[in-house]
Amino acid sequence: MRSSYKLLLTLLFFSVFHSHAQEAISKDSLQSLVKQIKEYYYDYDYKKAIETSAILIEEATKANEDYYVFRGYNEIGMVHYAVRDTAKARVFSERALKKAQEAQIDSLISWAYNDLGNVYSEDDSKYQKSIWFYEKAIEVNKKAGFDDIENLVQYINIGWTYLDVEQPEKALPYLTKAEKLIKTKKQHPLLILNLDILFGRYHYYARHDGQSIEILKESAKTAETENYLEQASQSHEYLAKLYQRSENYDLSTASLLKQQEIDKKRHKIEKELSMYEASAKFEVQQYQKDLEAAKMEQEYKDKLVGKSRLLQTIFIGASIILFIGLVSFYLLLMTRKKLISQLRENNQELTDAKNQAEKLSKLKTQFFSTVSHELRTPLYGVIGLSSILMEDKKLSSHKDDLTSLKFSADYLLALINDVLTLNKMDADGIRLEKTPFMLSTLLKSIAKSFAFSLEQNNNKIHLYIDESLPNQFLGDSVRLSQILMNLVGNAVKFNENGNIWVSIYLLNSPPTGNYHTILFTVKDDGIGIPKDKQETIFEEFSQIEQQNYNYQGTGLGLPIVKKLLMLFGSEIKLSSELGHGASFSFIIDLEEYVAEEEKGLSELTPEGWMEEPSTLDNLHVLVVDDNRINQKITQKILQTRHFNCSLASDGLEAIELAKKNEYDLILMDIHMPNMNGIEATKVIRQFDAMTPIIALTAVEIAEIRKEVMEVGMNDIILKPYDVSQFLTTILRNVNTIKA
Repeated sequence: MRSSYKLLLTLLFFSVFHSHAQEAISKDSLQSLVKQIKEYYYDYDYKKAIETSAILIEEATKANEDYYVFRGYNEIGMVHYAVRDTAKARVFSERALKKAQEAQIDSLISWAYNDLGNVYSEDDSKYQKSIWFYEKAIEVNKKAGFDDIENLVQYINIGWTYLDVEQPEKALPYLTKAEKLIKTKKQHPLLILNLDILFGRYHYYARHDGQSIEILKESAKTAETENYLEQASQSHEYLAKLYQRSENYDLSTASLLKQQEIDKKRHKIEKELSMYEASAKFEVQQYQKDLEAAKMEQEYKDKLVGKSRLLQTIFIGASIILFIGLVSFYLLLMTRKKLISQLRENNQELTDAKNQAEKLSKLKTQFFSTVSHELRTPLYGVIGLSSILMEDKKLSSHKDDLTSLKFSADYLLALINDVLTLNKMDADGIRLEKTPFMLSTLLKSIAKSFAFSLEQNNNKIHLYIDESLPNQFLGDSVRLSQILMNLVGNAVKFNENGNIWVSIYLLNSPPTGNYHTILFTVKDDGIGIPKDKQETIFEEFSQIEQQNYNYQGTGLGLPIVKKLLMLFGSEIKLSSELGHGASFSFIIDLEEYVAEEEKGLSELTPEGWMEEPSTLDNLHVLVVDDNRINQKITQKILQTRHFNCSLASDGLEAIELAKKNEYDLILMDIHMPNMNGIEATKVIRQFDAMTPIIALTAVEIAEIRKEVMEVGMNDIILKPYDVSQFLTTILRNVNTIKA
């Protein structure tokens, strides 16, 4: 009965809303036709309703009265909607919309959008399209400057549609708006009753059982008093469900019996209506067939008249046409042979080009994958050694040189990552991961990464996280970090003797579920961005010429930010004035991480680790890597944190050592000779299922995560790694076993 409810709601509202349009047109005959159509409609004489609507369209077209042409199409669509012929209802509603748009009458455009929303709402799988039409109706009314009361029926319909697909959190804002509007202007009691029932259904789905029961009891009482059977039945239906959910079976049974009693009355009425509807639908179909037959007959007569007028002309020109036709046929035959030959050649060239493009695409993918591994592997040595040397107090006199060295290596790594990321996004090769992370740790790590750049430009960075936000989340921290790194890096590069503010605010936490809507803002007080350049900076390889700064970048950072945010279902916002800094912001939904154990993610940072080494003293780690330099770097980092280390150069050697010794952790490189890390892990897991195994790889995590996890590895570390992130990952996995 959904269609009858919404149709009645539309009639109750729009008959009042559009009364001023009818009064403004002094066409008594056309208005009389509209009145007749309504009478036929309410008497279920749908055939006459359609016939009269067709007359209305014809007469209104002659009189150039767009409003009544619209009403003609609208009424025919309503008839088809009433007899459940949604396909034809959609066709005529779309014609009504087209006429309203041609006439540029905002009130009629809004009306047509609402009707189309009703038609699409009959199919739950198309509820989003239905809501789109309702929102378009609201948009038209707002642009036209109408009071918000004109959007009342759309707000109710949107809330109604969301409830039908059991999305109460999305329905609530619209129902709330409708409730406020009803208080501003008197409405039909049935419209108010329907809204009350929708609120009752919202509280039912939101599991606010007390509020739902209170509303539905009052709605049932009102409906029974006014003899609104459908509303009374629906109220008792949800009351029965509510009482059953609260295990109050006596009241549940009473509501069910009351619903059955009401449904018996409804059944009797609906049986009579269905007979009217079936008869009316048959008459409509028969009328349409008769109309098509009459149309075809008229067309046939018109053709005969035309043929008789052209008969003499045809005979006179027949011989000339025949001769020209023979000559043309011969020329076309010769041309056809030539074109077929050319077409075959073109098809072959296109096939060859397609094959070549596919081959080049594969080669490009292989090239970037190889480049990723081959560049990151030596960078691991540079970054790792520079990090170790920076910690050596004996080399404190070279601290500035080592800091510059590490900064250059980090910059080169960031550039490589940007190029590879852009390539993978163009090939649709990036998918968001879901891993637990700590927001505060992520933000501090980003700030730490820019310590050298901040010092060079004499900038200060300020971090702020809304206290109402949880700290542990589940999501793609790598991509989120990449977005923030590019935005902060952009602010640092184009700012001197200034400030950068990185702020995170909680916008909304829904009443149910663990998702939080969060606003991220990166703001600086630097030189700003000209208005005419604010669109182009998000294009690849685009750079703004700045005479006051010597920085020249690749122009990849902001385009990557824009594309990564599209994966999160968000977009970047820019606010800037030349000379007054710039502010970049975006909004994403993050899922709060709820740990299975009360402990959650470890709060112990690598710095804290150094301060309290006794907590993890003498843990034994097996480092498996075929690169001797990488072995030594990893060993040195771990030994400075009081780990004992053993070394293996390939998978076979790792298996032998794992059989002979007990290790607290195994760091396993993926690409090795003799036996790679994947195969070695499979074998180790046959006799050791407990020891944490962490993959070390220079390949993109997304490319190997599934394979790595399937063989029993516990985590992944991407080379070259930041020492802090490296130690945090190890600490997390060791703590899991120790817990």
